Amino acid sequence: MESSNPSFNEATKLLAEERFDELPDLFDIPKAVEKFADGNISVSDGEVRYKDEVIHNHVVGRVLDFMRQGLPYKPLVRFLDKLMENPSRRAVNELYAFLEHKAMPLTPDGNFLAYKGVREDYTDWHSGKFSNKVGDVNEMIRNKVCDDANIGCSHGFHAGSLDYARGYGNGGHLMVVEIDPRDVVSVPLDCEQQKLRTAKYKVVAHFEKKLEEPMCDDYGDYDNWEWEDKESSDESYDDGFNAGYEAAKQDLVKLAQKRDAKGRFVK
Repeated sequence: MESSNPSFNEATKLLAEERFDELPDLFDIPKAVEKFADGNISVSDGEVRYKDEVIHNHVVGRVLDFMRQGLPYKPLVRFLDKLMENPSRRAVNELYAFLEHKAMPLTPDGNFLAYKGVREDYTDWHSGKFSNKVGDVNEMIRNKVCDDANIGCSHGFHAGSLDYARGYGNGGHLMVVEIDPRDVVSVPLDCEQQKLRTAKYKVVAHFEKKLEEPMCDDYGDYDNWEWEDKESSDESYDDGFNAGYEAAKQDLVKLAQKRDAKGRFVK
């Protein structure tokens, strides 16, 4: 097993604890995923599920990224719990596309981070009424937010990818915002799904660097979440995405892509 394999950190742990009988399951990617998620995510009959709901390819990729870097599974479970509480099925599907396209990092609480361009005085570009200083929380009634993805500019708070936020407005500040998946209303199609509309967000930081890792805990007080084997995960992360990791990822993602005549996923 190469160090880039999603199960490498867990395999190292089992070897150190002399739990040799558990090692074979780590070479079976579906079983390794189930073990990593402590039974919260299951793979059976060609389907990857969470609480009996088939999950999207994007989440499958996130699971493997978390496994590979030795990150805890709970942020993923919290993200899925919140996502399933979003009252709009359409918004859920659109959010998958946004996150998959731009790989926005999750927080330990199960929210995700995005970017927002604001004026020099930290108010929003559209109305100039909403403050966007670090710590500010902006919120509006959900049904006041446009839920039609075919309409580009409309009512609602906007945030997006780094490219989108940098190109919005003229000057001002670039901020990092935290968004609860439950509050997302739509992902407009006009910007190649690089922006979204939400009913609520929190400003957590000034932009300093592009957020590229699958999880970020820099902008909150997360005393109760677990980071297992951090030193070994950092070392394996530096190895890059080599053939072993990519092969494992493709094996599992294929399960979420192919369907038979009954709509079930097939190998």
